[in-house]
Amino acid sequence: MAIKIEMPKLSDTMEEGVIASWNVKEGDKVEAGDIIAEVETDKATMEVEAFDEGTVLKILVDEGNAVPLGGLMVVLGEEGEDISDILEEAGSGSSDSGKTEKKAEAKESKSEKGSEEKSSGDSETQTSPKSESSSSDASSSDDGRIKASPLARKMAEDKGIDLSRVDGSGPNGRVIKADIENYKESAPKAPSTQQFESLESKEIKISQMRKTIARRLAESKFSSPHFYETIDIDMKAAIAARKQINDANEEVKISFNDIVVKACSVALTRHPYVNSSWNEDVIKQHGEVHVAVAVAIEEGLMTPVIRHTDKKGLAQISSETRELAGLARNRKLQPEQMEGSTFTISNLGMFGIEEFTAIINPPNACILAVGAIRDVPVVENGEVVPGKRMKVTLSSDHRIVDGAKAAEFLNTVKNLLENPLSMLL
Repeated sequence: MAIKIEMPKLSDTMEEGVIASWNVKEGDKVEAGDIIAEVETDKATMEVEAFDEGTVLKILVDEGNAVPLGGLMVVLGEEGEDISDILEEAGSGSSDSGKTEKKAEAKESKSEKGSEEKSSGDSETQTSPKSESSSSDASSSDDGRIKASPLARKMAEDKGIDLSRVDGSGPNGRVIKADIENYKESAPKAPSTQQFESLESKEIKISQMRKTIARRLAESKFSSPHFYETIDIDMKAAIAARKQINDANEEVKISFNDIVVKACSVALTRHPYVNSSWNEDVIKQHGEVHVAVAVAIEEGLMTPVIRHTDKKGLAQISSETRELAGLARNRKLQPEQMEGSTFTISNLGMFGIEEFTAIINPPNACILAVGAIRDVPVVENGEVVPGKRMKVTLSSDHRIVDGAKAAEFLNTVKNLLENPLSMLL
């Protein structure tokens, strides 16, 4: 008996899946538990397994094409089994749709034809000797000779004006004396000496991830009233602490982002209103601190979540961040590894970006945008000395966090980074 394999629901927000690759081809035999395809969802690339054994009789979707939830992907069965009824049923939807479109096109064509006939009839009945005369006049004026009064011609000749460049204001566009008197020569456009090779434009198919990013960030930007606050942090002590830690530990290398994650985690425990979500009738203050770290990949942005960051040391945060970032770049993150964040950090410092604002990652109340560490002159004890400074900008949902509360959180983060040992208390 033939077995239909349909598109499963691989994430809680999934509406359709794109066939990233088939691991089988028609005629292959599969066993229960075999991975037959990889499907790109709105969050990650997931594996689809067969729950029954059989021969692959028909693959209905090509790689790169989307399938809605419950849509037929592939049919298994016994070799040589007749599955024409299944294929007919699967194709009936598109067939009906095609018939409907053809009917609509025929109706539209008929309507247009009727309109054209009516228009043609109207124009025939409205034609008069006067209009014929006007048509005759127009054609006689298009014989290449420019209409102008004798005086206008003489004035144009005396002034060296090309009559073909003058707009006539007289009857039927005739050039008259006033047109010559008011004529101002416009500077001719300089011919372009550069020639550029014509390059072909291209359309890029939107991935499931990019569709989800567009939808979620648009919802966040237009439903959450954002406001932004920036603070400049002295990173000299954090740089020294990082060097000391990395020199003492060769197995795990701490990054500046790991230190920022830890500082924010400690600050979130002291400012629970930042570690919150808007739930219409209530504001939910989360008891646990789960920090999402934005990771850039070719298709867009993924946000793996480091859980219980306030309870973890720098070495563990560093190790988990590297592992999750690697999975994100290989599109191997599981949905549960990207869910449940209470705060997000986006760091573009490694790209040389000094300062930027980020869109809140719902349902978080805030997101911290981290810039590059800059070499700048600073004044210490009345003297100008070299300094290491880093700007961070907090984007906040004004429904949850007010300006003063956001400023208090930022100052706590600043104090923790400028005094790294205080994070251990």
